Amino acid sequence: MSELNAEQKAAIHFVDGPLLVIAGAGSGKTRVITQKIAYLIEHCGLQPQHIYAVTFTNKAASEMAERTHKLLKKTTHKNQAKQKIQVSTFHSLGLAIIKKEASHLALHDNFTLFDSYDAQHLLKELGERISAVSDDSLKSISQQISNWKNELKSPEEALNGAKQETEHLAARFFVHYDNALRAYNAVDFDDLISLPFKLFRDNREVLDKWQNKIRYLLVDEYQDTNTAQYELIKCLCGVRQALTVVGDDDQSIYAWRGAHPENIQRLQQDYPRLQVIKLEQNYRSTSNILFSANHLISHNPHIFDKKLWSAHGSGDPIRIIACANEAAEAERVIHEIVAHQFRHRLAYHDYAILYRSNHQARNLEQALREQGIPYHVSGGVSFFSRTEIKDLFAYFRLMVNPQDDAAYLRCVNIPKRDIGPATIEKLGRYAQERQNSLFDASLEMGLTQWLEEKACHRIKSFADFILEAKNALFESDDPASQVETFIEDIRYYEYLTDTAPNPTNAQKRIEHIKELIGWLKRLTGPDQDSPLRFEEAIHKMTLIDMLERQGDQTTNMVQLMTLHAAKGLEFPHVYIIGWEEECLPHKTSIAQDMVNEERRLAYVGMTRAQKTLTLTYPKQRKRYGEMQTITPSRFLDELPEDYVVREGHIEATEEEQRASGQNHLAALKALLQETNQ
Repeated sequence: MSELNAEQKAAIHFVDGPLLVIAGAGSGKTRVITQKIAYLIEHCGLQPQHIYAVTFTNKAASEMAERTHKLLKKTTHKNQAKQKIQVSTFHSLGLAIIKKEASHLALHDNFTLFDSYDAQHLLKELGERISAVSDDSLKSISQQISNWKNELKSPEEALNGAKQETEHLAARFFVHYDNALRAYNAVDFDDLISLPFKLFRDNREVLDKWQNKIRYLLVDEYQDTNTAQYELIKCLCGVRQALTVVGDDDQSIYAWRGAHPENIQRLQQDYPRLQVIKLEQNYRSTSNILFSANHLISHNPHIFDKKLWSAHGSGDPIRIIACANEAAEAERVIHEIVAHQFRHRLAYHDYAILYRSNHQARNLEQALREQGIPYHVSGGVSFFSRTEIKDLFAYFRLMVNPQDDAAYLRCVNIPKRDIGPATIEKLGRYAQERQNSLFDASLEMGLTQWLEEKACHRIKSFADFILEAKNALFESDDPASQVETFIEDIRYYEYLTDTAPNPTNAQKRIEHIKELIGWLKRLTGPDQDSPLRFEEAIHKMTLIDMLERQGDQTTNMVQLMTLHAAKGLEFPHVYIIGWEEECLPHKTSIAQDMVNEERRLAYVGMTRAQKTLTLTYPKQRKRYGEMQTITPSRFLDELPEDYVVREGHIEATEEEQRASGQNHLAALKALLQETNQ
């Protein structure tokens, strides 16, 4: 406690009503939350299992749980420290509620959780019954359904309230989609919030039970909550209003996925006793970085005014560098990193390059590879996240575990087997009545009473085919070869060719499958010293995928990521590229009058930097096959001139800039070699 500032201590000690903590970037909000949990246990007599903390990402929840656990081991009795700390994401909490209360929601205990692909695939199947639409339209419909669920609208309310033809079509999909989920004994990602809220709204007994279970609730990143999350929090708090929420409206950058920063303002209306405490001391950045970021964000309207300040000294001015084009911009940034790292003998992971959109990483990756600099692209597509790999793994999962309904639903009609949504709905209802998995139900004679003969035959043929393939794979001394045969039997390569947007994409997807087969050969091949069985290889690959998703934060690599992905992180030296109109702010946001959110995104990027911050933009960019002169971002004009240094205004040819950069790099490398001799 002695290391906390006065505002942090006040936030921790206030327990007499609802509390809003306005926590600026780098102001120690996680420390406040974890310390407050310890304070509630040690000084207020609450048991750990009655204190719940929720946030938005698994990583943030894990970090918070770990820090809280360490703190409790130091400050509380051993028996309290051993008790489970209730720290999770919103959706994990929602899932826990649904699991406990499944019977009240007309769900069986073995309900299936649909991921985004499962949901998209179901909508595509429904399109054959409702209306044939393009893939892009399906994505829009999926997003609209998600928005309706986050706004707590039922399919009927969406249908009755639809004013435009596109809304009416989406609402029709919503009705059929919701019916299908219920028939499949399934829920999707958005249901994890909306279903618990509706349950609490309609069942006072269940609500009382959970309000008694959750005696104190802490919410992180409150500015990112949507309507459903806001109402769920309100239900759980009840009249006790034992609530602390921590947020910053200046860091609200997720309106595009339903977040409502105005939820911060709603707190004052719904909680008249609300106490507000501001955390304005920044422990991350230098004063120059903070003053510039404050100046930029001051152009946005504010619910609560705040001014971040730092005791780290003024630091270097922010550099704004104009480059000839996007290729020269990438080369300049890499040159800056090489030069800075050589001078200061720093690790590569001290540097981060941020950008607005994923496609901006291409030139950076090329420049980094050419210079032999290790790098990591955060948010890149995992090998196992690719559609074609997930398709095949659904088959493998079903063979290993016939009770896996999600795997069954994914692969039953990929490639097409003329098994439509209506058939699957009836199969789902039959399986629910029999309390069986979809696979087991497919083989039962009783199914003939629910389905027409042709549909029943197709379902049974699919199940028989899976059993035959399973036996062949599990009994084979060369499973990889059997997988190749299996892929040919289901004509999956033809399916990829028919469904890919272009031949190049199809070939890439086929190459990914060849890579998977090659990996299987290395794990299960008869020429290996200790070949794995097929099911062992699948488990091993799944574990590798999990570890890959977790990532290795200690790897010495330059970090590349979008501005959205950088939220919550910090780096000693930050470079943000693409400060140009239609990039930052993005052209879509300009068209939709959402420039304020783009300004918040730029603010978030700037406040990731601890010691130095460099902003770059190209003078020209290739668009639609032609080189066009770009307009520098309006945000650059909103930075205070006394705190920035601008470079690159003197015109130089592209060749001169490239030659200068390459010569400098060559000289640095030569000097480095001399130093190492």
